[in-house]
Amino acid sequence: MPQLVNQRPAGGIARSAASPEEIRSKGLHKNSVGLFGSAVIGLSTVAPVYCLTSTLGPTVGEVGLQMPAVFLAGFLPMLLVAFAYRELNRAVPDCGTSFTWTVKALGPRIGWMTGWGLVIATVIVLSNLAGVAAEFFYLLLGELTGSEALSRFGDSTAGHVVTVLAFIAVATAISYRGMTATKWFQYALVTLQMLVLALFVAMAFAKAGDGAPGTAAAPEFSLAWFDPFSVTSFSAFTAGLSLSIFIYWGWDTSLTVNEETTGSSTTPGRAAMISIVVLVSSYLLTAVAALMFAGTGTTGLGLGNPDTSDNVFAVLAGPVMGPLGVLLFLAVVASAAASLQTTFLPAARTMLAMSTYQAFPASFARVHPRFRTPGRATVAAGLATGAFYAVMALVSENVLIDTIYALGLMICFYYALTAFACVWHFRHDLRRGARDAVTKGVLPLLGGVLLTAVFFKTLIDMWDPAYGSGSAIAGVGSVFVIGVGLLLVGGVLMLVMQRRSPAFFRGEVLTRATPALTARD
Repeated sequence: MPQLVNQRPAGGIARSAASPEEIRSKGLHKNSVGLFGSAVIGLSTVAPVYCLTSTLGPTVGEVGLQMPAVFLAGFLPMLLVAFAYRELNRAVPDCGTSFTWTVKALGPRIGWMTGWGLVIATVIVLSNLAGVAAEFFYLLLGELTGSEALSRFGDSTAGHVVTVLAFIAVATAISYRGMTATKWFQYALVTLQMLVLALFVAMAFAKAGDGAPGTAAAPEFSLAWFDPFSVTSFSAFTAGLSLSIFIYWGWDTSLTVNEETTGSSTTPGRAAMISIVVLVSSYLLTAVAALMFAGTGTTGLGLGNPDTSDNVFAVLAGPVMGPLGVLLFLAVVASAAASLQTTFLPAARTMLAMSTYQAFPASFARVHPRFRTPGRATVAAGLATGAFYAVMALVSENVLIDTIYALGLMICFYYALTAFACVWHFRHDLRRGARDAVTKGVLPLLGGVLLTAVFFKTLIDMWDPAYGSGSAIAGVGSVFVIGVGLLLVGGVLMLVMQRRSPAFFRGEVLTRATPALTARD
């Protein structure tokens, strides 16, 4: 690397003579992740077992037997947006991903709000991950000890919140130390949850014709389950689609660690594609197996039972897997624990990039000299997650369901803006050939339009207190209050940062032609 001049104190970074396409190095640990590791990070962040236990019930409650169709429909915009991420990463492999790309393409204010959407979405899902991990932790202990009292210990609000905060604290400490220290731990946890999920699917298929105790007769498999036009209403379809989009969220973490990945311009995009394909295959198989075993009934083990909708695997583990049901509890804990660690990555690295480009306080640009991680940003994400969960647990008894619905809004928000940023960034390339026109224009644009439509339809529907869990705050649906409220908080913080860092918002710091900044040798 060339020696630096005009060093920037906050990040130890300075300007050098390089091509406009290059980026500012943040001081992260380069070449520490390969293709396999990057794909594992994507799967780990998504936490497929956790996602399924949290969303199978709510999705059936919205669309019934068309759950596989909605899961497939949610996959489509994810795939389309993945093309945008891949192309943008090839041009600008920056750990700020959506933030950096949208600033360069669409301007500093849209870019700042995109970064905020990603960060707050991460905080929301981290709180949910910790909540599910705590719940299944006590269920697992109860199964292992045979103590029903221990299984129910986490039901009390105070006990549950304290346990959740403990999980968040541990995950923050692990993430603070970096990825390489726990690489094999991640491999083991992801492998465990995928193997147990495959076992659950196989056993559910095997018992599908036997009938589940306490459940209405489960339906026989039908290709009509994959027909999205059979959903009873468009509102139900968009609600289900919002949940479906949530269960794919996190694959883009493979792109967030691009500055730490071998082959930073190509490997992350390939890893993201691998993650998405594995996810859609797993989700469709699980959805069909669960429907064939439990059906959509609203009582007993039926997937439509509102009393069990926020944690389906907790009631299906025993009937489907018998004595092996404890493995499903273990898989959910492993899924949530693995994702708790890796989900800190996109939030911390986005804040690191925002700070490096003067869109966030300078202290967030500090990288730990030993662990080579954004330490201040990681701790901030942990504190925000703990505070958010504690407040929401006191405000709403249905915090898990409502925040999942709100999370879908955040995901649509920043994914759509990233897709549009791709189209605009490469607008001059679209006439160079069919490949450029399709992968840099048509596919990202279609993905952005689909996600924008879901965003606005969800925004309208979630005003109704009946949306989500049915909870309300001051007569307004709690999902609306959570989702829109957090976006408004971001708008206020942006105005504060605009006064503190006017150069960034004037477009003087990060532009389409920003020269490279490289780390100090």
